[in-house]
Amino acid sequence: MAISFDGLSSSDFEGLCADLLHAMGFVNVDWRKGTGLATSPADKGRDIVCDHPRVEPDGSQHFERWFVDCKHFKRGVPPKELQNLLAWAEAERPDVALFIVSNFLSNPAKEYLDAYRKNNRPSFKIRYWEKPQLARMLRRKLTLQRKYDLTDIPIRSVGEILAAEDECETKVWYGRKMPAEFYRERGTPEHIIRGMLKAKRAAEKRFGKKNLARGGDFEWGMLSGKLSALRWVLGYDWDMLDT
Repeated sequence: MAISFDGLSSSDFEGLCADLLHAMGFVNVDWRKGTGLATSPADKGRDIVCDHPRVEPDGSQHFERWFVDCKHFKRGVPPKELQNLLAWAEAERPDVALFIVSNFLSNPAKEYLDAYRKNNRPSFKIRYWEKPQLARMLRRKLTLQRKYDLTDIPIRSVGEILAAEDECETKVWYGRKMPAEFYRERGTPEHIIRGMLKAKRAAEKRFGKKNLARGGDFEWGMLSGKLSALRWVLGYDWDMLDT
C-alpha cells in the first residue's frame, strides 16, 4: 500500500517524524515546536534534537547527537530550505544533520549538499530521508500509520478477536493436559477423565491433532503470549492465562 504524507499539516508531519525516531530507538527526542502555530519560528533550523545510542564492538556505548529538520513539501525541496540546519550544525557541531522530507529533495538540492560536503568538509554527517525511506520505515508500524491517518487497513472486529482468543485458549488447554493414566494414578474421578478425553477429541477434530502439538519452548511461549495479548485487548489483566 502506497503511503502519502500530503494530507498532513506541517506540524503533524513533524510529530510523525518525532514519533518515528522514538520508535526506531532514538532517545531524548526533543521536538522543538514549542508553540501552537503550524510551524515554530524559534526552532532555529532544528525541528527535532535527539540522541542515537551506539554500541561499540567492546560493548561500550555512546550517543550520537542528531539535528533533524522536517521538510513537508508536495514538490521537491529547494536548496535554500537546507541552509538553516546546516548553519546551526556548523555552529553547534552535532554528529549528524538529518533532513526528513515528505516527498523528495530537488535535484538542485542534492547537488547543493554534494557541493557543501566537498567544499566545507563539515565535521558532521549529512543525511536525508525521502518518501521511499519513510514508507519503508513505517511499513510495520501500523500504530503510527493509524495515529496519523496514513492507512485504511481496518482494525480487526471483536468477533475475529474472540475467535482467535478461543483458538489460543483451546490450544493452551490441550497442551497442558497429561495422558489419562497420569490423572488415574492421582485418584481423579473417572467421569472427569472421560470429560477431558471427550474435550480433547473435539479439539483434535476442530484443529487437527498435529496443530495441537505443544512443540518446543519457543512455540509454547509464542502461543501463551498470543493468548495473553488477545485477552488484554478484551479487557483482562496482562498475563491472564487461565484455561
